[in-house]
Amino acid sequence: MSKALVIIDHQKAMFSDPAMLPYDGDAVTDRIAALIADARKTRTPVFFVQHDGGPDDDFHPGKPGYPFHDKIAPRAGEDVTVKTKSSAFHGTDFDAKLKRAGIDHLIITGMQSEYCVTSAIRGAHERGYKLTLVSDAHSTFDSKVASGKDIVAIINDTTRGSFGKVIPAAEMDFG
Repeated sequence: MSKALVIIDHQKAMFSDPAMLPYDGDAVTDRIAALIADARKTRTPVFFVQHDGGPDDDFHPGKPGYPFHDKIAPRAGEDVTVKTKSSAFHGTDFDAKLKRAGIDHLIITGMQSEYCVTSAIRGAHERGYKLTLVSDAHSTFDSKVASGKDIVAIINDTTRGSFGKVIPAAEMDFG
């Protein structure tokens, strides 16, 4: 079984409005950075997924919100899949890249829990990948009906068992 770490949409725009920051955002970023470092040490492939929301969106090439957060930027040679929909798999070559690399187990992190992270989990599950969601390495914002903290907890709960394992970053082993 070959694992890959996947970082979804952890881009600067997610952190650009001080009045609306993701739940536990700085700590989530630090945990993702540590996971990337651990993956690189063990030569576990790291795949980045980057959202492009179109020319009028902060998530568009050339806009200040488009690049990945500085603490987790990809290195030269690491794969970046650009997507225009919520799923990393929809209309992209992400699945083909994973298959070419012999990956069958995805370790999922990133933003936003209830949107692109969940879409990637479901898309991966539909394609037969084994999944691990890192419970404290994905996040989102407060909504009108639930706090970001509660949304993260709900995504962790609905993923556990039905779609894969859910473990905290401190328990993640790339060996």
